[in-house]
Amino acid sequence: MYAGQGPSTTGQPRASKVRPSSRCPRIFMAARRLGLDLTHHRGQQITLEDLEWADDVLAMDAAVLDTLRAIDDGHNADKLGLYLPGRDVPDPMGQDETTFNDCAVVIEAATALHIGRRRPQSS
Repeated sequence: MYAGQGPSTTGQPRASKVRPSSRCPRIFMAARRLGLDLTHHRGQQITLEDLEWADDVLAMDAAVLDTLRAIDDGHNADKLGLYLPGRDVPDPMGQDETTFNDCAVVIEAATALHIGRRRPQSS
């Protein structure tokens, strides 16, 4: 999901769920420096169906988390959280290349908080 247009609050997909490719090249360069290829990555609008399907939904900032909570019907609250517990991921948009690189390092380092985390299976 990206915050530019916000997710659908009706639970219905918007006309186009995939973000147009007006992507910032600095994001791709910062990821590439870490050995990551985001060439095929596309943001999309989040729907209630997406929340129900996902095991976890991590927002990069509190504003996006609030929007996700507004979409949720209450059944997915335990799946929703911030990517960095207790704080927003710094937004590098409009900043210099060093800021993008620093942000990418923070995001990559925080993956350890989420990788391998398992939820109990409901019966």
